[in-house]
Amino acid sequence: MADSPNTFNATAANFDAEVVQSSVPVLLDFWAAWCPPCRMLKPELAALAPELVGKVRVAFVDVDAEPSIAGAFEVRGIPALFLMKDGEIIDSWTGYSPRAAVKARLEQHVGPIGG
Repeated sequence: MADSPNTFNATAANFDAEVVQSSVPVLLDFWAAWCPPCRMLKPELAALAPELVGKVRVAFVDVDAEPSIAGAFEVRGIPALFLMKDGEIIDSWTGYSPRAAVKARLEQHVGPIGG
């Protein structure tokens, strides 16, 4: 579900260019298809993504397809979210959060978000 210009699927192949070197913060959503809370969160993030243009990009990381990335972030439970800026983790949390809660948490780091 990377159907917005502000969302993408993070992979080992594109991680450095799309996440580490991103000019705007990137919210990483570690998820799996078999995880019910992940399946609830993913559409919330996809719906929020258009409001985040220019402030935060949203990257989906399938833990089954990209175990090396999940391992590097020491992901132990999913959904796990990490906000990265300039290649550094500036916030992280685990578990389902509704769209408004995610937006409020992001605003602590990037200021007001439109919409």
